Amino acid sequence: KMTQQMRDLQLAQARKPPGPSSPNAAKRLYRNLSGKFRVNYTSFDEGSLAGRGEKEKLRKSYLFQSNAALFEAVELQDLDRVQELLKQYSPEELDLNTPNSEGLLPLDIAIMTNNAPIARALLQAGAKESPHFVSLESRSLHLSTLVREAEQRVNELMAQVVNEAHNADCSEKEKQLKAWEWRYRLYKRMKAGFEHARVPDAPTNVHLSVASSSSVQVTFWEPLSINSAVITKYKVEWSCSPTFSPPLGEAVIDKLKNLHFTIRGLVSGTAYYVQVSAYNMKGWGPPQASVPPFAIPSNWREYDGRAPRRRGQAEALDHLLGQVKTVHQHCVCHEPCKNQPQSRKHSVSKSLKHLFHPGSKFLKTLKRGLYLTAIFYKDENILVTHEDQIPVVEIDDTYSCLLMQDFLWFTKVSCMWDEILWLRQCVTVSQSSCSCILQTRFKMLLAISQMQGLLGIQDLGQVFFEPVKDKQGNILIVTLKEVKTNQTFESVRWVPICKLQTSRKSVSSPEEPTALDTLLISVQDKLAYHQRSSHALSPGLYLGYLKLCSAVDQIRVLVPEQLPNILCHVKIRSNPNISREEWEWLQKMASMEEPVPEEPEAETSQNHLFQELQVAIKELMMLVNIPLQEAKDFRLYSQEVLDFGGQVSFLLLLPPSDDVCTAPGQNNPYTPRSGFLTLPLQIFELGEE
Repeated sequence: KMTQQMRDLQLAQARKPPGPSSPNAAKRLYRNLSGKFRVNYTSFDEGSLAGRGEKEKLRKSYLFQSNAALFEAVELQDLDRVQELLKQYSPEELDLNTPNSEGLLPLDIAIMTNNAPIARALLQAGAKESPHFVSLESRSLHLSTLVREAEQRVNELMAQVVNEAHNADCSEKEKQLKAWEWRYRLYKRMKAGFEHARVPDAPTNVHLSVASSSSVQVTFWEPLSINSAVITKYKVEWSCSPTFSPPLGEAVIDKLKNLHFTIRGLVSGTAYYVQVSAYNMKGWGPPQASVPPFAIPSNWREYDGRAPRRRGQAEALDHLLGQVKTVHQHCVCHEPCKNQPQSRKHSVSKSLKHLFHPGSKFLKTLKRGLYLTAIFYKDENILVTHEDQIPVVEIDDTYSCLLMQDFLWFTKVSCMWDEILWLRQCVTVSQSSCSCILQTRFKMLLAISQMQGLLGIQDLGQVFFEPVKDKQGNILIVTLKEVKTNQTFESVRWVPICKLQTSRKSVSSPEEPTALDTLLISVQDKLAYHQRSSHALSPGLYLGYLKLCSAVDQIRVLVPEQLPNILCHVKIRSNPNISREEWEWLQKMASMEEPVPEEPEAETSQNHLFQELQVAIKELMMLVNIPLQEAKDFRLYSQEVLDFGGQVSFLLLLPPSDDVCTAPGQNNPYTPRSGFLTLPLQIFELGEE
């Protein structure tokens, strides 16, 4: 069949006038001769095309050329060009898994020439092997046919060149001969690569871990041997028997970017054995059993039947808030507002015009008091009023010293921006007591409502962890919000931050800057803090370091600047689950009066966790600048594993009891390296949420 196909191609080509010579005639002309080019490289003038149909033809023609270019790059072993094409076009546009007229795919050529880098690039892009090769015999026969027909064509052209030595077509025949000679050598190299290849060795570092009460995860590496053919897929098998008889299931992994697989739907408390094998064009290699040889799906909570700490808490809080609202809905304070909707929604594009309205109540200068400022930013731009000022409203002009408790109360209110109207009405009921604290907090709610009304936005963002103060007695509470939408608003002015900083005329001296000047100078740092505080950790199990320090009116916690919403930490492993067996071992270690790091038995999950913890503790101590010998008195928090959404979990490393929290005036002998800060504990708790 292949012989007849090649003859038909040659006859069809013989009837066509010869096309233009390729720039790389010795290596590319064979495509013109054997019909492998999908299109001729004709120069199109897109401006002369009329109608959508012609443009679509041009687009398809261009994609056909990219497909031909990919085949050419693979055959010429041009890795850079292959990567460029894979980045520029999608697999569908490249026809990545559509065989050419010889029944070959780009991946077939790469693996049979044993070009591992190109094969890996193609595999990561989703390339497959040709479905025509259903057996080793069919692949061998196909390659032999290609080699034989290419050799036959070379002999025919060589005879024609000799007989037509003085003919005008001789030069064209010589080009054809060179192209077919190059193709003949390519097919021979592919055939030799296939014949000399052997099945792959077993994968290495096959590690089995418990992923949950109903799943286990297996991770593995490529085989060590580099002499076999390129591996294109792996097979994971599992069974309740160490002999894998009978097998319970198997899965084939052909996406090789991450070599791991999670086996789900298992029975808790049952032991499962797992093995992994690799595949190349010569077939499946021997399986490799996992270490440990089996795993039992479980979770640390099964050790004592403990329920998740936060189960139902959010629902309970919502229910409690609903009850409070029900009690207050018939209060006198709500009578004037019965006809008002509970949620006052503004059109953002309309109400943001208030920023530029001459009658807006934003302040330009501060006059000794407590103020609220809202920073809205987008990329490197910041939202300002019509007078190029950051929006500021007054809270209290008689408030000269912000109490930490009032500030922390404000941060809690920031979790309920949508409920400010209701909160303000409820606080009004208690105004008769004339409490200074209630007066201040009522004014805070009024300022929030004023800012929301002027901006037309209820969500003012996240409160910065400390207010900005100056020596004149001004205090700024700062909120930060990033605007991610690409929508443009009429009459809204976004000013580059650098321009605002350079154009603002300061009314204070460098030695004693006002709170507004201080805010403007440090605005990039505050925006960076806001962005970093919203970053999430990648899934895994982490070791966190809990270190507190107390002051007269607050307790602060040590956090890294790069992730201020998380404790100082290092990653233990990618699997966040702690199995029942691992937790049982940790409990045993914690119950010892004199804990001795007794190494568990080899090839167990406990032993693997023990080794991972040793590495993590050394890394964490170096991170927070504590000598390793001092860590001998540290301990793991053994009451629970801190679970964050099922994808991230923490084990806590604690200093000795007397050193967990540093008292005022007490020196901490081990100061962390740069890159850390201390947050008020309540602020940290809100950020962690």
